[in-house]
Amino acid sequence: MTNRGWQEIVGVVGIFGMAVVVVTIVVWNMAATWRARAILARDYEYRTLAEKAVNDQAVIRESLAGINGRLAEVETRMHSVERILKEIE
Repeated sequence: MTNRGWQEIVGVVGIFGMAVVVVTIVVWNMAATWRARAILARDYEYRTLAEKAVNDQAVIRESLAGINGRLAEVETRMHSVERILKEIE
């Protein structure tokens, strides 16, 4: 082979190597971008779920406050009924 033949082979191998490196870097960066987007989507879903849980807890707290008020009223009535029954005996 002549010197020019070796130069062409080395050039082709070098260009092929550079192409492989460039493609690898592009694929690596695209994968990192996809992972970042997936993490952001997951974080958004967690944030939405947490906000829903907080809102649901507030509704439950209000319901429990109402139930406690009614229970206190029932206890008061029951005590008065017990007192009346004791007076009747």
